[in-house]
Amino acid sequence: MTAMLFLRYNHCMDQKTADQKRESARRRVFDIIQIGNRTDFASRNFDIFIVITILVNITVLFLQTFDSMEPYMDLLKALETITILIFCVEYGLRIWTARYLFPGESSWVSIRKFLLSYDGIIDLLTILPFFFLDGFIAFRMLRVVRIFHLFRINANYDSFNVIKSVIYDKRNQLASSVFIIFILILASSLGMYSVEHEAQPEYFRNAFSGIWWSVSALLTVGYGDIYPVTAMGRILAIFISFLGVGAVAIPTGIISAGFVEQYSKAANSTVSLEMGTASVVIDLDSSWIGLPVDRIHEEYHCIIVLIQRGDAVFQPSDDYRVAFKDHLIVYQEKEN
Repeated sequence: MTAMLFLRYNHCMDQKTADQKRESARRRVFDIIQIGNRTDFASRNFDIFIVITILVNITVLFLQTFDSMEPYMDLLKALETITILIFCVEYGLRIWTARYLFPGESSWVSIRKFLLSYDGIIDLLTILPFFFLDGFIAFRMLRVVRIFHLFRINANYDSFNVIKSVIYDKRNQLASSVFIIFILILASSLGMYSVEHEAQPEYFRNAFSGIWWSVSALLTVGYGDIYPVTAMGRILAIFISFLGVGAVAIPTGIISAGFVEQYSKAANSTVSLEMGTASVVIDLDSSWIGLPVDRIHEEYHCIIVLIQRGDAVFQPSDDYRVAFKDHLIVYQEKEN
């Protein structure tokens, strides 16, 4: 009886050790593929490898459109197959380590959140057309999604984070400006149809036939393939062209103002947070490892002002994840 209990205890201990090793390996894989750490040799080389794979895949995608590359199509197809298989392995690893991407959630909830995230959708749309959607033109166009993988090259740098922050902060204003442009397109198309239909029935057959002209006019492109020939149409086109200049300037001004606000905020935060600011170096036993910045703010009431990772010093975005050996400048909020 004692021997059986001893064997059962050893089996449980061996199982526990195996589970710990498996979780440790999963955590290590997560640190390598999810957190861009320049001081981590494996993480840095994985990022370089994925960037090269993305560039090779997109280069092959472009070369396959050249008739002169017909003799090399077998080679290009092989390269495409290899890169897609690499994307598949990476996609599987990201699903496997999703629980660390969304700490506190169950495994299935974490996987579901990853699959519905931007990276999850882009990864899936990159892989699917290669396997069984290649025969349909609409689905072949999904291969263009691969280009969005290039965002990963710049994902961990301050410049890209600033752009993301500006677009996110100004999303409501940008949506309003796009809606205004859409209304102007419909109005100018309907107006041009009213004055040009009789003179050019082949171009302005109905109210929607003038949308191509209104888009090229409002966005100041002016291809010249469709143009008004009546006096009233030309007068209307002048006003629409002036409106187009203003319509293009609206989102441009919004984004420019957003950049000014972001850099002003960075300058002000460096000056105003001197009191209550601390320098923190992330150790192996830190509970912050792998957590996004917004979650650290929510749970620990700390604002991460700056991050130094290797040679790079930058302001993190809300979804930026803290890694081992990161040097943080942290502001502790006062409790009410």
